[in-house]
Amino acid sequence: MNVGICGFGKMGQIRADAIETHGFAQIKSVFDVNIPDDCKYPVANSIDEIIEDPDIDIVFLCLPNYFNKPKTIMALKAGKHVFCEKPPAFSAQDVRDIQEVERASGKVLMYGFNHRQHGAIDKMKSIVDSRKFGSILWMRSRYGKSVDGDYLNTWRAKKELAGGGILLDQGIHMLDLLLYLTGKPFDEVHAMVSNMYWKTPGIEDNVFAIMRNTQTGVTASVHSTMTQWRHLFSLEVFMERGYMVLNGLKTSSGTYGDEILTIAQNRTTAPAATWEDEERLTFHIDQSWAREIELFFDSVQNGAPVKFGSSDQALEVMSLIDMIYEHDLHQAPNLADQLNMTVKELT
Repeated sequence: MNVGICGFGKMGQIRADAIETHGFAQIKSVFDVNIPDDCKYPVANSIDEIIEDPDIDIVFLCLPNYFNKPKTIMALKAGKHVFCEKPPAFSAQDVRDIQEVERASGKVLMYGFNHRQHGAIDKMKSIVDSRKFGSILWMRSRYGKSVDGDYLNTWRAKKELAGGGILLDQGIHMLDLLLYLTGKPFDEVHAMVSNMYWKTPGIEDNVFAIMRNTQTGVTASVHSTMTQWRHLFSLEVFMERGYMVLNGLKTSSGTYGDEILTIAQNRTTAPAATWEDEERLTFHIDQSWAREIELFFDSVQNGAPVKFGSSDQALEVMSLIDMIYEHDLHQAPNLADQLNMTVKELT
């Protein structure tokens, strides 16, 4: 089958390498406004030229966020299978609009949530599903990076092009992992969203959110930040009879450190688990890109359901993001009113 890649920056090139390694399909053409000098593939004149090419069966969308919804819909209507990078769109309603077209097309649609395919995450999910340590009680997560002033000159710093800030850019991965591990949605959310440092309208640089499933009681927190001056990835899962702590994430840049998973069974008497009781696993290879391509092509070739990165999962995570943004917007006026009342009382 023939593939067209729309957007041939870092992500487009990562996908191209994975496609070639897999061998199921060949890359017919690529497009980007800034094509690398060493590009070895035929270059199309536009995104639409790739989507409308009758010889192309599969379209990869590795584009700025604002393209994702309209070009996904366009490609599905053109009869193409679609692999789209996150975020799927700007809101849950956007995803519902896409799903209508997806169902009518009969084509495969998959979103790039590669963090699910990391070795440590796979191990954590298998332990949760085995119930070796019982049910999840709570989870705590942090995902942060730093950006410099050049960030303000890119499309990511414009609300109408990016849709949001660090939560939609990077925190979406952590929210997806929390949903993946629990297997249940969160229906109660409390959040604080701020842009204290970069002060870019509509582009948050920090989000603190705490979420709960009111039926199971499982509670989770996330801190998503672009003012983490030392890149950090941390995910903790505490269960009835044990815990798992993942620090670091194996990436090509190496900026998040080694991917180290600590596992231990608790004890009911003090001092509970000790450092000596913990098992530590280090995952040296990032196979997430290759595994995603393998799963996507399996769905295209064999009709297998999309297990990871489905539009239903995209809808679930975007619904949670909507709740986080909306909660902060609802709370801000109330806090302002309270502050004004306090000032009046003092004066």
